[in-house]
This record gives sequence, structure tokens and C-alpha cells, in this order.
Amino acid sequence: MGAEQTYVYSPDYAVPPGDTLLEVMESLGITQAELAERTGRPTKTINEIVKGKAAITPETALQLERVLGAPASFWNNLEQNYRTARARAAERERLEGQIKWLKGIPVRSLVQMKWVDEHSDPVRQLQAMLSFFGVASIEAWQDLWGGMKRATAFRQSLAYQSDYPVIAAWLRKGELEARAIECQPFDPSRFRDTLAEARGLTADPQSIPDRLVKLSAAAGVAVAFVPELPKLRLWGATRWLTPEKALIQLSLRYKTDDHLWFTFFHEAGHVLLHGKRTVFVENTPVGVEPTQTATPQGTEEEEAQANKFAADFLVPPERYREFVDGGVESCGAIMAFANELGIAPGIVAGRLQHDNVIPYSSCNGLKIRFRWIERD
Repeated sequence: MGAEQTYVYSPDYAVPPGDTLLEVMESLGITQAELAERTGRPTKTINEIVKGKAAITPETALQLERVLGAPASFWNNLEQNYRTARARAAERERLEGQIKWLKGIPVRSLVQMKWVDEHSDPVRQLQAMLSFFGVASIEAWQDLWGGMKRATAFRQSLAYQSDYPVIAAWLRKGELEARAIECQPFDPSRFRDTLAEARGLTADPQSIPDRLVKLSAAAGVAVAFVPELPKLRLWGATRWLTPEKALIQLSLRYKTDDHLWFTFFHEAGHVLLHGKRTVFVENTPVGVEPTQTATPQGTEEEEAQANKFAADFLVPPERYREFVDGGVESCGAIMAFANELGIAPGIVAGRLQHDNVIPYSSCNGLKIRFRWIERD
């Protein structure tokens, strides 16, 4: 047998409470004029309620309770359900004219990632996408995520920014993951201590991600590991969810420990060094100068600062210069140097490759590769 499915009944019609009121009146042999007299309401009002032109107010519901015997909650619920059904019908009619918006959203990818449910009804699919993004309408999506786009420090070309809905979906998933991470109020001093401890975790891949997430949360930083979407080409992002809670989001794009840890410490640099209003996203190769095209003023300097923070935190600059000046003789020498520093050898190998001290084809065996696994 296949997996059990849950169906939600959502009728495409709304029954006015007046229909039920009329049935109750007829069963009791009460005319509209008599009900008006007993409730103290004008006959016109009772007639408009019966015809669905006037609403049953809480006050009227109490009066109907005394006269007809059915509790006020019964009449209030009828009215609320009717108004909600009408609102849903009106929303559906409005959304039917906005289905084309879905063409710009990576619906198939989000369904495949199981981030949203798949619906054969385009309107239901549109509603599911709005719920995923946490907005009530397309206009609200454009206001919220368009505003975030303007606040994002892109290290990329204008052509890449055209894929912003993919970025928005990935950022939203990180936001949802971060909500489930209980954090203490942000404490910069404690976060620096966390980074010192996290540096030692680089040599213990089994501690990722659980230990890293727990340490960072205690300092007010939610670390969310979110797989990249097709065409995303991002490996990290930093933003503030509240003034007391930062989010570092990692995609494991290159899936090696040198990229993972450099990205984490790079994003940590943004948290400690830069403002809380900017969303930083990383998509160019680590350490490569960002493109001049569509780079907001100040971003290059901030990215350079974050790069230096990560590089110096992982490998003290004096020790690094001494090691390089002494000549890198072998992969074994790199491993021995990394052991002296107490960090993963893949980090040192990646740094040497980036600085053109060794070829990119050398000592890749020192790096640890990661893969995504689904958790129940």
C-alpha cells in the first residue's frame, strides 16, 4: 500500500447563515415579523440576515440564543465560516489572475527538496508558495523580498541578480530553520570565544553540524545548514533576524572542509565587524576579488575585511608566513603544520592553493568531503 494521504475539504461555495436561520424559524413556526418582535430587531434587519445581506453580529447571536434556543456560539460560527468562505472565494478569484507569477519562482525545485507540497491546482500551488515565503499576497512578497534584495550586498553580476527568487527561496528556508534554533541574546564577546572553540572543531568533522550549531546558539547566532537549490551558486549568507539573533547560513556548495570552514569564519566576520541591516551573500570563489559590476558601495571593503578575519583566525599570519617562507616540502609537512596549529590539514592545503603556493591539484587528499543526508 502507498503512503497514507490527507485530504483537505475546501468547498467552492458559501452557505449564508440566513439559510440556517430560516430553517430553524420554519421548524419552530416563527415568522420573520415575529422573530423581529421577539429580538427587538427591525423586520428589515431580520429579512436582510435571512437573505445574506446583513451579518449576524455577536449581539444578534445572543438574542437568537434566547429566542430560538441554539447557542450564540452556533450563530457566531455560522457567520464566521460564511465570511471566511467568501473571503477565500474572493482570494481565489484574485489569485487566478496571478498564476503567471509562479513562472518566476523555482516551484519544481522547492517541491523536489520537499520544502513545499505539490498541488495540481495552480491556485493551491500559488497559495502554498505564499505560505512558504510567509506572506499573504504577491504584492507583500514583492515588498518584503524586494526590500531584502535592495539590502543585500551582492558579490555578483546584474545577470545573476535576475535569479533572485531562487536566492529568496534559499534565504527563506534558512530563516525557517533558524526559527527552530533557540538562541541566547547575541553576545559578541561570547561569540569570539565560540569561534576559538569552533576552530578546534575543524579537526573533528564528526562534531559538524550539531556541536557548531549548539556553540553558536549559546552566543546568539543561529547556524543553518541549507542545501543549495539548482542555479543558486551560493555557499553562504549572513543576516540579522532580530537585533539579538544573527543567522549564518551555509550551503556546503563545494562540500570540502576548507571551503566550509573558511565560509563559516568569513560569515562570522560579517557578524562581528559589520552592521545589522545588510544581508551578505557569498558566491564568488573564496578570496577572489569580487566583480565591479553591480557591487554596492562599501561591499568590497567589507568582504575583504571578512576574508582577512577568516584567514587570520584560522591560520595566524605570522605562523603562516614562517611556514611558507621555509618552503612547503610535502603534503606531510602541511599535515604536520596543521597539527601544530590544531586545525584540519585541508584548511591549510586550501589556503596554500588559493595563495598559489601549491597547485590546486596538490594535496587534495588532505581535505574532507561532506555529503547531505536526510534526517527523520
